[in-house]
Amino acid sequence: MKKLLAVIIVLLVAILMVLTVPDKQKHKEAMMEAINEYVEEESVDRLGDNILAKLGKSVVVKTVETVLNSKLKVNNYYLFNTTYVRMKGENQMLSLGMFGHVFTFDKEMLRDKLNEAMNAKEEAESEKEAAKQSAKELKRLKKEEQKRLKQLEKEQKQREKEAAKEAKRQAKEAEKKAKEAEKEAKRRAKETQK
Repeated sequence: MKKLLAVIIVLLVAILMVLTVPDKQKHKEAMMEAINEYVEEESVDRLGDNILAKLGKSVVVKTVETVLNSKLKVNNYYLFNTTYVRMKGENQMLSLGMFGHVFTFDKEMLRDKLNEAMNAKEEAESEKEAAKQSAKELKRLKKEEQKRLKQLEKEQKQREKEAAKEAKRQAKEAEKKAKEAEKEAKRRAKETQK
């Protein structure tokens, strides 16, 4: 009879656990609450209670919320569930849910995970900025090269124009010399006839 009662109790607890497993939204809410508390404590410790601290808190909270919305995954084990985020090729467990409650991890782990998420975002932003700068520099260099090519083309046309002008001048001079030579030849021919 005691064994039967124990089995019934275990089954009831198992059914209760299955029925009260929290959903993904509850995990997010619990984590955001823990993050808000953590950020509040950190900002008061480091920055005091001023406008900059409030702005910084809201940026951090929004960033973390964005990361959670896009990267948070849930493993459901029927009696309980866990959430994780994939970082650096590993699944990092963030919370455990059972009996309708979500248990987040200690502040030290939260601090590490927050720092990792922020660093990853900063790295992505700096890589994006570097790519943007590279594209900008490439565009500038291309523009300079086009400008240089136009200048060379202009100089080439100028040289060709000057060469054509010089050839024309030399042709006129040669024609003039030929006429003078012809005149001289006619004058000599007249002199020889006399």
